[in-house]
Amino acid sequence: MADDVVLIAQGLARAFGEVVAVDGLSLQVRRGEIFGFLGHNGAGKTTSVRLLNGVLRPDQGHVQVLGLDPTSQGPELRRRTGVLTETPALEERLTARENLLFYAELYGLAPERMTERVEALLEIFNLASRADDRVSGFSKGMKQRLALARALVHEPEILFLDEPTSGLDPVAARAVRRLVARLSREEDRTVILCTHNLIEAQTLCDRVAVLKAGRLMALGRPADLARRWGRNLRLDFEVSGATRGLALSVLRATPGVAELASEDGVISVLGIDRERVPDLVEALVGAGVRLYRVSPREPTLEDIYFALHGLD
Repeated sequence: MADDVVLIAQGLARAFGEVVAVDGLSLQVRRGEIFGFLGHNGAGKTTSVRLLNGVLRPDQGHVQVLGLDPTSQGPELRRRTGVLTETPALEERLTARENLLFYAELYGLAPERMTERVEALLEIFNLASRADDRVSGFSKGMKQRLALARALVHEPEILFLDEPTSGLDPVAARAVRRLVARLSREEDRTVILCTHNLIEAQTLCDRVAVLKAGRLMALGRPADLARRWGRNLRLDFEVSGATRGLALSVLRATPGVAELASEDGVISVLGIDRERVPDLVEALVGAGVRLYRVSPREPTLEDIYFALHGLD
């Protein structure tokens, strides 16, 4: 395993009866990156994480995480990883501080280190003022932050997050996303994120794996996938009202322009190849169109996802 590679999966497969949950998964994850598993519910995201963390045994294939085999060295591996499930499952009769101390003890932190670590996490996750309140009285956002703190109490090298912002309000979701980004950027922790929130994945992930019915459909950086799988560029032209008709005539007569839309003084060219952009601008200006603004819109992760799933 290369120094910067912390996870290698080769041909992983797992079925539950006749249902194939993961089918031939192969990928690598590098140290310090945020790696996303994307897919519908039932696509195989959670099962993949359980295989990678040694909670499930694969039917076929091989995986190595932090130089360990999760199948035979699961307990040793899980001492070096943290997991946040979609449902936090906290000890609600205990306080926030008691929850963290309890799990710090389970993970074997030394007593002199335990209190220091717990107090630091309570501050980092903005829970210090409620540290001695029972968790049963916490909001969902507070519980999610506490669960993330719990997953970090033993300072894991890899963090597995399953739908970390599911059901949170926008403010709480943004706080969790910022915490995840900080863990990767500032603490060099590897984060493996399962989500069907495509905007969240576009914002956070260095690379993504798109899963469908347990199979890997695409793997790479969002920008690279956009160039390979996304629909072509959309180009918005803002022109003067007096030359709008002329602009439409010029664009309709230009080879390679397949679809146009016009609204509120903006003309949009849909599905244009990036290499044609200078030609379009030159044609408009040369014809006397007064051009105020040209705005390209790159394909998004949503465009890629829908294209891979055959959706409009």
